[in-house]
Amino acid sequence: MSIDHAPLTVEQHGIDRVPDSQRYGTPLRLFTIWLSINLSILCLTIGKLGVAAGLSFGWTALAVIVGNVIGTIFMAAHSTQGPHLGIPQMVQTRAQFGVLGAALPLIAVVATFTLFTTANAIVLREPLKAFLPFGNAGVLVVFGLVTLVIAFMGYELIHRMGVLLSVLSAALFVAATALLLMSPSTHATMVLAPSASFKSAAFLLTLTQAAAWSLSFAPYVADYSRYLPANTSTWKTFWFTGLGNFIGATSIMIFGAYLAVSYPAISKDPGTGLANLFGSGAPFIRLLIIIGILEGNVMNLYSAYMSTMTMFTGLHRPSRSNLWLKFLLMLVLIAIATLIALLAQERFDEYFADMLSAMIYMVVPWSAINLCDYYLVRKGRYAVNDMFTVTGIYGRYKWTGIAAYLTSIVIQIPFMSFSFYSGSIERIIGADLAWIPGLIVPAVLYYEFEKRLIARQNLA
Repeated sequence: MSIDHAPLTVEQHGIDRVPDSQRYGTPLRLFTIWLSINLSILCLTIGKLGVAAGLSFGWTALAVIVGNVIGTIFMAAHSTQGPHLGIPQMVQTRAQFGVLGAALPLIAVVATFTLFTTANAIVLREPLKAFLPFGNAGVLVVFGLVTLVIAFMGYELIHRMGVLLSVLSAALFVAATALLLMSPSTHATMVLAPSASFKSAAFLLTLTQAAAWSLSFAPYVADYSRYLPANTSTWKTFWFTGLGNFIGATSIMIFGAYLAVSYPAISKDPGTGLANLFGSGAPFIRLLIIIGILEGNVMNLYSAYMSTMTMFTGLHRPSRSNLWLKFLLMLVLIAIATLIALLAQERFDEYFADMLSAMIYMVVPWSAINLCDYYLVRKGRYAVNDMFTVTGIYGRYKWTGIAAYLTSIVIQIPFMSFSFYSGSIERIIGADLAWIPGLIVPAVLYYEFEKRLIARQNLA
């Protein structure tokens, strides 16, 4: 019978498989961790985009709902791999790309996590200065060190943070909504008239941003389910993960749209505006908002470490985690993220969106290939031990996965949108929909490549 919790000590496992005898927990933990990470002011900003683009509140809410349904389905489908295989998400990628070839998508994943860590630090720079007697550099370094300590403790502490924050953050946003509804005239500065017409480009943009938010969790979602017992129901894993993510992301994005329509002053600076709703309790609310973003930062660093270890241990099989190496790698990763934040804090917005777009173009095709392999090609049947050696059945490089991946990136080019480049199709429809061919094309190609490869192997 599984226990719900483990002792709160430094996690001993790294990218190695968690033995069945050390599995514990219930799928309910997946609900709280994915609910809590979405109940943040970062997620709230996605909901403001539709209104800013000219959509009414109703059309924005619909775009958010549809986008989160799409993104959550794929994200939750990855989560089911954790209990079944007992390994971090990106280690399983070796089955599609080869033990060494997996470095190709891993580079994109590590870069994505590092950029999100950088963004979190910059977002919290000013709120942190209200609590700490330091300048910009000082608060960024302190935030990085706190992130490092919690991430180093690992899996159990991260899940306990999720339980606590799912309650406190939900209470915060419910209370804020109630305060606004009960005394709207006290806080309103301007009410925007709803858009009279439907704007397809704005709708697609908002839908895409919502879907991309959930899809960005795909490379590490199984990292937080891999300690669950191997006999954990696949459907329970899927639904507890999916409901936590969908409810959290959708509710907070819609709340963001509501603020953008009715309370633009609060929407402009939601951290400060929401805290001020609570009067003398504002400092506590600011602290809670900071801790909420800290949780996301910790999860980014924790999984960036997992992906980095996966990339650099292809030539030898890791045993249990070397804690000194774990600490050193995490220190290097958080130092890089903090350095980027220090150098770019005054102009980060100029290129951050472009960098994140580039990461999505690379991460989404990986997700499609990974899910196609797991659910359609191998149907969950893997030789986990062979994922840790170049002499196993997955080999050094697996060209079916690599070819499908690289081809899908090329096919996305006409759909892409950067500040310095707009693809031909993107210019026609007015929205970046590269993630759609990025999901469909690599899955189809990989399935066909693998089917033909297996047929040739059976004939040989």
